[in-house]
Amino acid sequence: MSNLVVIEFDNEEAAFDMRAELAKMQKEYLIEMDDVVVVTKNEKGKVKLHQALNLTAAGAVSGSFWGMLIGMVFLNPLLGAAVGAGAGALSGRLQDIGISDEFIKELAANLTEGTSALFILFRKATGEKVLERLKQKGFKGKVLQTSLTVDAEDELRKVLEG
Repeated sequence: MSNLVVIEFDNEEAAFDMRAELAKMQKEYLIEMDDVVVVTKNEKGKVKLHQALNLTAAGAVSGSFWGMLIGMVFLNPLLGAAVGAGAGALSGRLQDIGISDEFIKELAANLTEGTSALFILFRKATGEKVLERLKQKGFKGKVLQTSLTVDAEDELRKVLEG
């Protein structure tokens, strides 16, 4: 079962910094994330989602590989690659893996202008080590929503909100 944590920051850069630190921790096997999304809301109130994985691009690359491979069988690899890239990009664009974009946009509508939020969907985490690292790095934010246990949420709030 995955857990969701949403944290709001008082500037746009902090969410990107925390996402980068979480990515480092994932490489160290301290956390196993399914999805992580940064949302920014500029001074004009425009909300922008910054996905960690571009599904359209990933689909195009995968589709072009398989299209070229199939095209080679039928002696037209370039046509196969082009058709495969188009089909892969379309399927990647239509997929929504992880946190629902609608949910993100709905919650992001309430953000203050000039702020950001980090949406983290994770499967496993070594809680004490992750919290200690966040504390060491000095991340400060407001926990907006979680699916954590009450005790785990309280510990996270102590670290991020002081």
